[in-house]
Amino acid sequence: MSPERREEGGIPRVRREISAPPGAGDRHERWSGANDAKTEKLRGRSLQRRAGEQGLQLRHSAYGYALINSAREPVEDRSDMTLDEVESLLERPDDPA
Repeated sequence: MSPERREEGGIPRVRREISAPPGAGDRHERWSGANDAKTEKLRGRSLQRRAGEQGLQLRHSAYGYALINSAREPVEDRSDMTLDEVESLLERPDDPA
């Protein structure tokens, strides 16, 4: 049995569903992981702007986040903070440097 064809003039086209390659996941993608990554990225950029307003830099490494002061030293000698910890340091009324 051949696929359905429509003769309306022009180039004849055949509509077929593309099969997934072996080892591929579910046909319908799951966006939750991408949404979580985007949320973390936007939150990091927001905290980076807030740190800049206080004269600090927010840096990220494989170990976590670090706030760097104007003397190029990590605030509280930590370079393994989470975004929650960075946010709490930036919200302090006193200067974290």
